[in-house]
Amino acid sequence: MAKLRFQALQEMISRQPKEVKYPSNEISDYFGELVFNKPKMERYLSHKAYQSVVTSIEESKPIDRKVADQVALGMKAWAIEMGVTHYSHWFHPLTDTTAEKHDAFIEFGNYGGLVENFSGELLAQQEPDASSFPSGGIRNTFEARGYTAWDVSSPAFILGNTLCIPTVFVSYTGEALDYKTPLLKALNAIDKAAVEICNYFDKNITKVTANLGWEQEYFLIDEALFQARPDLMLTERTMMGHKSSKDQQLDDHYFSSIPERVQAFMKDFEIEAYKLGIPVKTRHNEVAPNQYECAPIFEEVNLSNDHNQLVMDIMKRIGRRHNLRVLFHEKPFAGINGSGKHNNWSLITNTGINLFSPGKNPKSNMLFLSFLVSVLKAVHENQDLIRASILTAGNAYRLGASEAPPSIISVFLGKKICETLDEIVEKVSERKMTPDEKTELKLGIGKIPEILLDNTDRNRTSPFAFTGNRFEFRAVGSSANCAASMIILNIAVADQLKKFKCYVDKLIGDGITKDEAIFQVLKKYIVETRKIRFEGDGYSEKWHKEAKKRGLTNISSVPESLSNYLKPENKDLLVRNGIFNERELQGRVEVEYEKYIKKIQIEARVLGDMAINHIIPTAVKYLNTLIINVKGLYGIFEEKEFEELAGARKELIKEVSHHISSIKQNVHEMIEERKIANKIDNTSEKAFLYHKNIIPFFDVIRYHIDKLEFTVDDEIWPFPKYRELLFFR
Repeated sequence: MAKLRFQALQEMISRQPKEVKYPSNEISDYFGELVFNKPKMERYLSHKAYQSVVTSIEESKPIDRKVADQVALGMKAWAIEMGVTHYSHWFHPLTDTTAEKHDAFIEFGNYGGLVENFSGELLAQQEPDASSFPSGGIRNTFEARGYTAWDVSSPAFILGNTLCIPTVFVSYTGEALDYKTPLLKALNAIDKAAVEICNYFDKNITKVTANLGWEQEYFLIDEALFQARPDLMLTERTMMGHKSSKDQQLDDHYFSSIPERVQAFMKDFEIEAYKLGIPVKTRHNEVAPNQYECAPIFEEVNLSNDHNQLVMDIMKRIGRRHNLRVLFHEKPFAGINGSGKHNNWSLITNTGINLFSPGKNPKSNMLFLSFLVSVLKAVHENQDLIRASILTAGNAYRLGASEAPPSIISVFLGKKICETLDEIVEKVSERKMTPDEKTELKLGIGKIPEILLDNTDRNRTSPFAFTGNRFEFRAVGSSANCAASMIILNIAVADQLKKFKCYVDKLIGDGITKDEAIFQVLKKYIVETRKIRFEGDGYSEKWHKEAKKRGLTNISSVPESLSNYLKPENKDLLVRNGIFNERELQGRVEVEYEKYIKKIQIEARVLGDMAINHIIPTAVKYLNTLIINVKGLYGIFEEKEFEELAGARKELIKEVSHHISSIKQNVHEMIEERKIANKIDNTSEKAFLYHKNIIPFFDVIRYHIDKLEFTVDDEIWPFPKYRELLFFR
């Protein structure tokens, strides 16, 4: 293995940046060329069919089967012109990856020859084998049938020689087996709920669209170094590794000039992204060595999520072209920053209003405050459910460490916005306001655009921060499907908006004017949500103590967090709003438990294998060298001189022997604990056992391995070290 390490280093040193050329000097010339978007639909479809598709997209209505036949013909004609030979329904199963099954555009014609064919029936629905996708017990393994159904709102695109059609994925009995189905339901719910609140202020608002802008952080590792680390290959994180003398202490990697080899990779994957209509706008070095970020222009949540899944796939494929591996794991390296996927979320009306942007008068600012405070209330009431949507095996290593937000859910608004909310509480009373009080309050609210100029800074330790015209959900993990968090956030806010309306309508029915009724509800919610607002350092011990006093939960255990999905109040929220039925929800939680168990199980096996088969033999080899050295000294020097010269060596022998024994003993105990846990049939109980009895061994075993790495001769150490993994060029 030591030989493999040095071969990998030599390969890495010899690499040169690949030359990448833009197809055109202007991105707009080739942006979306691999997407069956509206301009292409207009060209390849009849006017009637085109209008039908556009209406279906804008109004979330199903397409008539006859129209689907026309769309299929036009889509096939365009795809074949582009060199496509196959088509596939592309979906997001609960594996946290995407899935596709390719079929050729061929079938036998009437006279026995092959003809290209693609019908509306094939476009609208297919029956892929669902037997091996996780379902949480919704269907048996021997029951193979599942259904995919066309998602009209997300355009078809070409990957290689395959036409990919975004779809939902459900079981034979109709339960959702994917992320897209419940996401579309949640987006529909927030649209309806938000429109009703908007109509208090503007009857012209008939649709509200949730927008998402993700910031994708990732690490790059040289292919040869990656292949020389079994832990990176199998878990995407280093299960061992002594800290490099230099890592991110100097902050010299952050926003510095991008290395040529990395820039060639970025350029290459951006070209592919632009062809697929993905508006990637930003790229830069992140804080940790060899950590980077890309971010797009904001898009509608469902489309943006599809694009994020595509980007991760593209980056991995393009990375190999440049002899690089892309790591999306939330914490691939200990002691330095992990990777998140900040979800910037906003709500936009059909009239062009951003509901999280204050306007130029008190009326528009009351609309802004109604949504801002409703989001506060939704997060306050659903903190455990929101955490459950983002706390995974990988993200559990990241949260609360090296700049990642803590697992305490809180909201950062900024000092000035907090002062405005407190002013509303101070001035609004249960009685009717006098004309002077109304004027004074409205004048204060009218100043919101001015105070927001002083509220542009961001709190990096906040998991959920208001950043001027959107909320930034910073706690989402780098490898996550954005849909998991977007489902919960959007339905929590939608449900709260419905409650807001019911409360306001009741007060109006009691004879209170609309404005006063809204102010009274705002006051009530502001008072009730004070404990969820936090403006300080989320890392500080002081905040952890303060959060506990406030009654905020701090759950770092993935199994414990997942159990919150099934709390009566959370189950009620999701089932009552039609996001899941009880069977779907139970199955989904079961899947999450299974994923957690399997990931920790794989990590434990990899750690045990590397420790027993590689680290201990290397350490024993070094130990034997030390013993031979001491014996040689004994044959040369007198006893007194020998003791003086060999003392440090003998201490080193004891130290190395101790680490070897400790590693062997702890690996043995970890294996025994795993055997005990694996006998448990109940996945919830098993997940809790893995968390409680197996994960603690990881740090103990790693401690002894990392001590050996710092001690053992560098020439025989088997695996690439942090200084090599993180500082390649």
